[in-house]
Amino acid sequence: MAVEPQSTQTCVITRPDDWHLHLREGALLKKVLPDTASVFARAIIMPNLRPPVTTVDRAVAYRDEICQALLLSDAQQRSFEPLMTLYLTEQTTAQEIKKAAECPFIHAVKLYPAGATTNADAGVRDIRQAYAALEAMQTHGLPLLMHGEVVDPDIDIFDREAVFIDRVLTPLMKDLPELTMVMEHITTEVAVDFVKAGPDHLGATITAHHLLLNRNAMFDGGLRPHHYCLPLIKREKHRQALVAIATSGHPRFFLGTDSAPHPQGAKESACGCAGIYTARDAMGFYAEVFDQANALDKLEGFASLFGADFYGLPRNQDRIALHRIPREIPETVDFGEVTGVPLRAGGQVAWTVNLC
Repeated sequence: MAVEPQSTQTCVITRPDDWHLHLREGALLKKVLPDTASVFARAIIMPNLRPPVTTVDRAVAYRDEICQALLLSDAQQRSFEPLMTLYLTEQTTAQEIKKAAECPFIHAVKLYPAGATTNADAGVRDIRQAYAALEAMQTHGLPLLMHGEVVDPDIDIFDREAVFIDRVLTPLMKDLPELTMVMEHITTEVAVDFVKAGPDHLGATITAHHLLLNRNAMFDGGLRPHHYCLPLIKREKHRQALVAIATSGHPRFFLGTDSAPHPQGAKESACGCAGIYTARDAMGFYAEVFDQANALDKLEGFASLFGADFYGLPRNQDRIALHRIPREIPETVDFGEVTGVPLRAGGQVAWTVNLC
């Protein structure tokens, strides 16, 4: 990575990938896709649509919709590859997993505990009921991506990730020791330590908002619905643990924005949706975190190299430049038929990005 003197600092890095992204469908997809495709070369696309993407045929059709939207967008001059996933259910068959593993467009299967987050009602209630599919994934080398929380009502919502590790992930790793797994959007020191101590085929993604915010941000001067996400942002000590591992150069922790577009009205409601929209300024946010940690030299690995290596995909050949030039963030963004509110709406991000 090339870094110029701080007064006019520009960082040039390999073009990054987003290993956890929500694009939705229809008009919303068409509006949010350019925010990702203008910077990132590839993205793992989440399958929690309505109805969810539970079959190979549905995943291929969704990919076709994304590619068609890309052709019509302002980002069409740039290559962008959607990496598709299946939504794991207790009815997912080993045959469907084999078919997915043979499909060049499908790169993973997503575990949502039932009710854990947006459109997770069709998810898994008892992980053992999905073992036939999970065993097939181990056999065929298809990674399991995990929303790592339990949803039992007796568990404090801030403890869901740690309890998931104890109750679900640890037994799963014992039963299926060769299954490649990713703990997505980790939020706690517990998860950091668990992944660090784990095998080479256990990775983790980290979002920009979990690096930037602690849980006080949800209550700063009142309830802040646009800082509400799942898993929740946690205590400051957990944020610091995430920053430390992200900026350490550890190869099994890599970028996944979990950028999630929701209409403004759905966020600012009596029962608001979980999710934070960061795609527009994601790389600028990550650059802020790494800059503040005096670790800009580690940004390229986290954003551009480690995820590709973990998934066994070639590293990107093109590059982006990040300039220490503030960029204004609008109060709202156009989501087609509705508006959305991005992270840090009405403020600034300290870094501006462009493709080299």
